[in-house]
Amino acid sequence: MATTDRTATRDERPWALVTGATGGLGQAFADHLAARGHNLVLVGRRAPILEEISDRFATRRGVQVVTMRIDLASGRERRTLLERLGEQEIVVDTLINNAGFGTLGDVAGIGPRRLADEVGVNCQALTELTAALLPAMFAARRGTVINVSSAAAFQPVPGLATYAASKRYVLDFTRALWHETRGTGVRVTAICPGPTDTGFFRAAGDHDGTIPGRRRRPDQVVRTAFRALEHHRPVAVDGPVNRAQTALVSVLPDALTSAVADRIFRSGN
Repeated sequence: MATTDRTATRDERPWALVTGATGGLGQAFADHLAARGHNLVLVGRRAPILEEISDRFATRRGVQVVTMRIDLASGRERRTLLERLGEQEIVVDTLINNAGFGTLGDVAGIGPRRLADEVGVNCQALTELTAALLPAMFAARRGTVINVSSAAAFQPVPGLATYAASKRYVLDFTRALWHETRGTGVRVTAICPGPTDTGFFRAAGDHDGTIPGRRRRPDQVVRTAFRALEHHRPVAVDGPVNRAQTALVSVLPDALTSAVADRIFRSGN
């Protein structure tokens, strides 16, 4: 059941909506936007954390914060989110489609409901929110959409097959959207993080450090995303190592890159 913990009041500051706001990357996006004078709509599933970060941003940054406990895997709750925005007359100027999760393991060993929820959050929710909020941005001749993809989007990844494929969808959707919004005043980019110091890997089932590599900080990813917007780039890969790796896999056969990824995951299990 979706709930709204706080009610918006009218002021002149722009509104930003951040999904997956209770995670490390979502909180970093929210902090960046609040520091620049944006009111916040924070969407997530964990009500106590939403309340905690809401108080923090309202106190430290002096902005309005509306929290909504929403499970974006549910179509009904996605509709509730949009209805609540309308009821409170919140016009979103900046949309951060950050919510997403992955599941480590072979497709045959993961329950179909879990994979359906993964696609629902990573792809359907992002698409529905973007389509619902873009018309008001077009009418205002301004707006920002940041879609969180992944460095995993550039190749098939056995052991994270659904996650990598869903993030490829986000990448291609955003590239197309970037072209569709040219000349409208709306800026669009896809940020593609590699391993980042958030709760993603624990939620995916990696409790023993299976996924290798030095992890970037959430604030570094956020800075990369906003630099890409400033330079009107449709896609940004965060971090020099991740950029080099994605450039390499783009010129290698899928069979080879998939085999390497498969070996990495098998060696950790």
